[in-house]
Amino acid sequence: MASEVICTRWTPLVMRELLCGSTRFNDIRRGVPRMSPTLLSKRLKELELAGVVRTEVSPRGTQEYHLTEAGEELRPLIVGLGNWGQRWIESRLSLRNLDPSLLMWDIRRNFNPEPRPESRCTIQFLYPGLPQAVRDWWLVIDGDGTDLCRVDPGFEIDVLITADLRAMTSVWMGVTRFVDEIETGAIRLDASPMLQRQVKAWMTLSVFAPLERMVE
Repeated sequence: MASEVICTRWTPLVMRELLCGSTRFNDIRRGVPRMSPTLLSKRLKELELAGVVRTEVSPRGTQEYHLTEAGEELRPLIVGLGNWGQRWIESRLSLRNLDPSLLMWDIRRNFNPEPRPESRCTIQFLYPGLPQAVRDWWLVIDGDGTDLCRVDPGFEIDVLITADLRAMTSVWMGVTRFVDEIETGAIRLDASPMLQRQVKAWMTLSVFAPLERMVE
């Protein structure tokens, strides 16, 4: 019975999104971009019926999805599966099947701008080797939130990161280091010296990156 609940197609990835803090339908979907909205809705209903997920209405009146106690108990299993994939499979496959949308959503979700800047900070990610539609991305840090934009938000750019998509994905997965990719020229960071230091500190890695990379 347990495998029927957790091991259906896409369910482990949906669980990963919930465990990483996504609560709204569109946010969960952004973390699983190849999953259709219809199937995602079906899987969430199945998890709710199984007692793994509960729905709540936010103060804004929107529906949110949260893990129950039973769902939280699955954390070691899902994280362990991700760690296994990162070690034995994910690094090879992900660096062959690059997805800028998924990469940028994961970066935004784990981005940790602490200490927070005193005023709004806009970071542009530019991937020159990609088609125009997916070449430019912006992270806007304002107040207590960080927004990912696919359309120019119109703010002055404080930090420009020009990168090869493979190099940025490799850094995010913990395969290579941010500073090393900068030294090779695969990633270029244009900002004031103070912001350069801050961005390097803010760029936490994927939750499945090797632990030894987290401190480098």
